[in-house]
Amino acid sequence: MKAMVASASMDVTDPETGEIVGTVARHNQREADAALDRADRARSAMADLPTHMRMKALKLAASELEVESETIAALIAREGIKTITEARSEVARAIETLTLCAEAARSLTGQTIRFDQYPTGMGRTGWAEPIPLGVVLGITPFNDPLNLVAHKVGPAVAAGCPIILKPHEATPLSALWLCDALAAHLPEGAIEVLTGHGAELIPPLLADDRVRLVSFTGGLETGRKIAAAAGVTRLVMELGSNCATIVMDDADLDLAVDACLSGAIAAAGQNCLHVQRIIAQREIYPKLRDRLADRFKAVVTGPKSDVRTQMGCMIDEASALRVETMGQNAVGGGAVELAGGLRDGVQHRPTLLEKLDANDPILHDEVFGPITALMPADDFDDSVAQANATPFGLQAAIFTNRLDVAHQAVRRLDVGTVIVNDSTDYRLDAMPFGGTGQSGLGREGVASAVAAMCEAKVASFRWPSMINGANL
Repeated sequence: MKAMVASASMDVTDPETGEIVGTVARHNQREADAALDRADRARSAMADLPTHMRMKALKLAASELEVESETIAALIAREGIKTITEARSEVARAIETLTLCAEAARSLTGQTIRFDQYPTGMGRTGWAEPIPLGVVLGITPFNDPLNLVAHKVGPAVAAGCPIILKPHEATPLSALWLCDALAAHLPEGAIEVLTGHGAELIPPLLADDRVRLVSFTGGLETGRKIAAAAGVTRLVMELGSNCATIVMDDADLDLAVDACLSGAIAAAGQNCLHVQRIIAQREIYPKLRDRLADRFKAVVTGPKSDVRTQMGCMIDEASALRVETMGQNAVGGGAVELAGGLRDGVQHRPTLLEKLDANDPILHDEVFGPITALMPADDFDDSVAQANATPFGLQAAIFTNRLDVAHQAVRRLDVGTVIVNDSTDYRLDAMPFGGTGQSGLGREGVASAVAAMCEAKVASFRWPSMINGANL
């Protein structure tokens, strides 16, 4: 990894053990301004970079990541929250994301325009072509420190935009590795990485007109601050959710239990697609409750480096304490704890609750931790109403074997994506990704992100010799 030049530095520690994993720059506002200067100077070079060279850079970085996959997986697990098994999966996804970005660069085409659809357009031909928007500011969270970085820098390269990346201060090491791998094959300034605290670095960048798009993945409150400060800068923001999974009485319960458990404990619940609410029909509720409670109790927690560990740790003790407090408050308000509830430092057992008060924050806000609420429903209409009873709308899921019910769910659930017969914790990196309400603005996913980083330029050619007739 390249040494980062800065006036100060900071240590990156393993949240599980407190051990120092690495040391990175702690950039300041002056250094952020210099990074923006370099990125702005790279605009023409990136815009003029031939498609085959953009593709080559992305493919080479994907190949290098594949060669170093085990090393980078270990780095992800050490600097962050993921088990080694989860980290290996993230590396595989990042390789796929970069490959998709290379193909998106190949597919970046425009459209011809039928100017003669109006009489005033007679004798004219032309087209609209996508051109790079300019400097992109990408801001990423700690929970997917490699693949979400790939979802920012990969589309920027495909679109021909320089990008300034601000990874989360807790997990910058895998981001730096990936950006170094890409930058080695691109013009100087094409990828700038700022490490440090966002509150110090982001505001002056938002105030600068040279930043043309902000791509942010993170929390709602930070997203609101970015939106307030960004002015007319284009925004793409994914701001989290409170995802609901509906289990109908005709569902395959084996499939539903396995998927809901996996979605509840992935990344220790620190995941925008976390299975936070499970809404089950009353006919199957007791059986589903008992099976889920047994499975939650049996989840293996422990060292992230152990392949037997199913769920890792929280990002810090303050986050674990926050989640513990939410669970305790719910129980204090009448909820029944079916499993979990225990915290030991940064470790928090996966927790399953039922009989929560209707106004409990767990049913409406984002927990961002390993708590799942189980709720009964009278029928399909009641299930949908409960699922939609939150200001968020990223993804929802339904388990059913009835095609008509599945189609009704897709139509009526107020979310960006509906998953049928899997939990909410599913994302294909190629699909449009984003939500309704407070879950964000715009869509990510490779093709959608590339499109957001481009704007249309129209060319109109007038050929008087092509006009049939006179005085049209």
